[in-house]
Amino acid sequence: MKAVLFDMDGILIDTEKYLTVYKQKAMREAGYRLDLETAYKFRSCASVFAREQMKGIFGEDFPYDELRRRRQELMSDHIARFGIEKKPYVEETIKELKRRGYQTAVVTATAEDRAVRYLEMVGFKELFDEIISASMVKLGKPRPDVYLYACEKIGRKPEECMAVEDSPNGVNAAYQAGCHVTMVPDLTPADEEVKKMADHVVPDLRGLLEYLK
Repeated sequence: MKAVLFDMDGILIDTEKYLTVYKQKAMREAGYRLDLETAYKFRSCASVFAREQMKGIFGEDFPYDELRRRRQELMSDHIARFGIEKKPYVEETIKELKRRGYQTAVVTATAEDRAVRYLEMVGFKELFDEIISASMVKLGKPRPDVYLYACEKIGRKPEECMAVEDSPNGVNAAYQAGCHVTMVPDLTPADEEVKKMADHVVPDLRGLLEYLK
């Protein structure tokens, strides 16, 4: 193992719960009801896939792009008011990985400009060798494109990389790319399907360090 690739929302910063809350709020404003179980299925899911699936649930007239923009507005307002919460053990984990000689990168479904801004806000940006966004590839998670591109950028084969993910869509993307996968569950536990794809499941980032020993 030569490199560790980190998802951002739900792994490095505690934003996944707010993405869900404000997605539900945006839909309520438009007269739609999105239950939590359904909302969780779209974590880290690229818009090209989420749009199609949500239209299948709510009908062809479902205004996906309009509601996505509204969710982004609500999320931006929240961050402007309250800032961004860090997930536990991030800094000490990354610094220890660097001490051991691992390359580190962020591989996120969030757009590049927002990802960079969020990581700068919490002081994490300089911890990583690369910041890779799904906006840099044709298809985002759960397709493997963003992980394959990240491996290319850091000059490593997928089998030399450990991906750290919190959602089934993220785990699926990394697994399809040929990376090893550690899941650190955030909003939902690992189900049996996820466990088949992940090398192991740990409660927090300290478990990653133990595994890599």
